[in-house]
Amino acid sequence: MLSLVLAAAMQLGTRGGPIAVPPHVRTIAIDTRLAEDARLRVGDRVVLAGQPAAAEGGDTVVVAAIVAPNADPSEIARADYRIRLHLSELQRLVGTGDRVDRFAVRTTAAPGRQDVTDEALARINAAAFGFHAYRSSEVAVRTSRTFQVVNRFHRAIALITIVASSIFLLCILVLRVDERRRDVAALRLLGISRRSIVGSIVVEAALISLVGSGLGTAVGWAASLAINWHYRGVYRTPLAFARVTPDIVLVAVALAIVLGVGAGALAATRLVRLPPLALFGR
Repeated sequence: MLSLVLAAAMQLGTRGGPIAVPPHVRTIAIDTRLAEDARLRVGDRVVLAGQPAAAEGGDTVVVAAIVAPNADPSEIARADYRIRLHLSELQRLVGTGDRVDRFAVRTTAAPGRQDVTDEALARINAAAFGFHAYRSSEVAVRTSRTFQVVNRFHRAIALITIVASSIFLLCILVLRVDERRRDVAALRLLGISRRSIVGSIVVEAALISLVGSGLGTAVGWAASLAINWHYRGVYRTPLAFARVTPDIVLVAVALAIVLGVGAGALAATRLVRLPPLALFGR
């Protein structure tokens, strides 16, 4: 909320290239979204005030840096601008001193000692009433519940897609094998064993599944590039919205081969059980 108030109170000053910053002038850092929308550059002067109406009596500061946004999923839907400034300047703007809502502490274990994070948590929680210290992993879990629901939803969609594709693959292979009824009948009359016929059909089904999984991986990789290009431009974030990882490719290829071999074996076994003359339609 503070960043919204500050962004609304900003007034563009003299533009131009980087300028020398006087000792009494404070510096700030802004994010790339604010720099693009307000057309600010390093060295520009802006005015900061706690309220938009008080902008005339605000402090003149100089943009010292433009910071790229973090790849944080919890900040995707937020349209806030980010301004980084000195702590003393922030306290003066909000009208409070020696008070913070949240702060982060990094713990480092001394040589020969175990993790001291639990000890630090206990000391902070016992320092005063109302203090609540959490591990960074716990904070991530608390702030990502929405994304956990979305993750479960995607898993359900993936499961339904796998089941539907398995049925579709089985139907395609059954139709393909049925189209070769005369070829199978001729092989049977030539004395080729059922095992050899089933084996050849299974190998063919495995090759088809391997080629199909390769094409599917290429399509998925191209789609992930298009999705990331589009949504990174919309939300102006470096976050990856779609990824094709080696683990996903390995699971997809293995699953495709297993399903293809199973469907091919089922269709071939069903076909070779029929008499050769029945396969000729007699």
